[in-house]
Amino acid sequence: MSEGAAKKEEKSRKFQAIRGTRDLLPPDTALWNRVEQTASKVFGTFGFGEIRVPILEELELFARSIGLDTDIVNKEMFTVTDDDAMDLAIKAIPREKWTAAQGDAKLTEEIAYSIARAGEMGLRPEATASVCRAYIEHNMQQLPQPVKLYYYGPMFRRERPQKGRYRQFYQIGAEVLEANRPDSMKDVTRELLKDAAIDAELIEMLMTFFDKLELTGIELDINSIGHNAPNCRPAYVEKLRGALTQVKDRLGPDSQRRIDTNPLRVLDSKLESEQAVIATLPKIADHLCDECKAHYAAVKTQLELRGIIYKENWRLVRGLDYYMRTTFEITAPGLGSQNAVCGGGRYDGLVELLGGPPTKGIGFAIGEDRLILSLQESGKAQTKQGRDVYIAWMGQNTYATAVRAAKDLRQAGFSVEVPPTELKFGKALGQADKLGAKFALILGEDEVTEGLWTLKTLDDGAQIKLPEPALIEHLRNSLNPHPL
Repeated sequence: MSEGAAKKEEKSRKFQAIRGTRDLLPPDTALWNRVEQTASKVFGTFGFGEIRVPILEELELFARSIGLDTDIVNKEMFTVTDDDAMDLAIKAIPREKWTAAQGDAKLTEEIAYSIARAGEMGLRPEATASVCRAYIEHNMQQLPQPVKLYYYGPMFRRERPQKGRYRQFYQIGAEVLEANRPDSMKDVTRELLKDAAIDAELIEMLMTFFDKLELTGIELDINSIGHNAPNCRPAYVEKLRGALTQVKDRLGPDSQRRIDTNPLRVLDSKLESEQAVIATLPKIADHLCDECKAHYAAVKTQLELRGIIYKENWRLVRGLDYYMRTTFEITAPGLGSQNAVCGGGRYDGLVELLGGPPTKGIGFAIGEDRLILSLQESGKAQTKQGRDVYIAWMGQNTYATAVRAAKDLRQAGFSVEVPPTELKFGKALGQADKLGAKFALILGEDEVTEGLWTLKTLDDGAQIKLPEPALIEHLRNSLNPHPL
């Protein structure tokens, strides 16, 4: 192939979205906007404010929060190197340490490792760690407590793309963070009841959100996974590990590995061959300490007070140590076996793990991609994106009136299409129909001269003549605009 032909082929190449990513296009983006605007409105009524955190964070943030040895950090994160951060790390190392490292292979390796880690950044795989980092960095413990924050935006994981799962995916989430004052634990019972009320209200907010979206068929599962007191979850984990060891030969490789590393994760297994074995394992609800039992009972009472229907699921766990007590999951129809659309839990201790003050926390994350898919499958998508009014103008002398009318209608909150050039009447109505317009405003020279404008309903062909001042009021009675 000649050089010229190679350049021509390179120039004519068609680019496509990277595997595991995709473009969101109209009219689907109208549904995405509706979901996100509904979240903002509902969450706002519960006193939550929006937070926007960076897409890029230090890799160490996720290594501490999610776990250095997890698949998310080890295999699934998209990472980049920050040369400036590495330069600063090099400059921060004392000269004495450089001198001591000469001839000391172990110290040299330690310095190299610290420099490399300082320069590692990752595209966020989730947002809870970032929100907690922002809480610490901006001294939000000084604000009135608890601090209620919500977010939405893209997350990134290098995982195998499948239905409802992408390498760039979107989440809607919320976190409640509350500084744990030294005097707050004087009345343990009061604190447990307060935490239970916060947990239940967060779940109530979620259920209100799904109700506003008219997503039917959702189910709420709840559980308590205790806390790290020796007589609570640690004791249960050891009992669980012992029971798993006795049936190890009946488990798959992943579950066998988790017996030593994280026995709770075995309860998450979806392998059909393991379900009968898991059903015989000890249940954590039978091994909670008195405080966790009281908290769990209070959560259920609070949910019932709010009229929220739930199902207890003893297998609903979180694998990280800082998660405690309340865990919950919401499933939705139309998603097959992987039907979880939202998960959450209490994570007292995470802020401290990231270098902050003692802080209580609970939050959730909604998989927005999966939520959109479920809405589409259930017929609640409402993605048709038409115009409210198409202005069919005829005669150059009417164009200025058409432009002014469009401006007034848009200020009133209507979506309006004005063709930039004059079209024949039949073609104009055909274009209005293609755009899904509800009304055609017909402006000819007679309408402009007389001050009576013709409004045609495109569904049934009915026409009325209106004076200009009455047009907006008539449309308001027919539609539901959102004024600018």
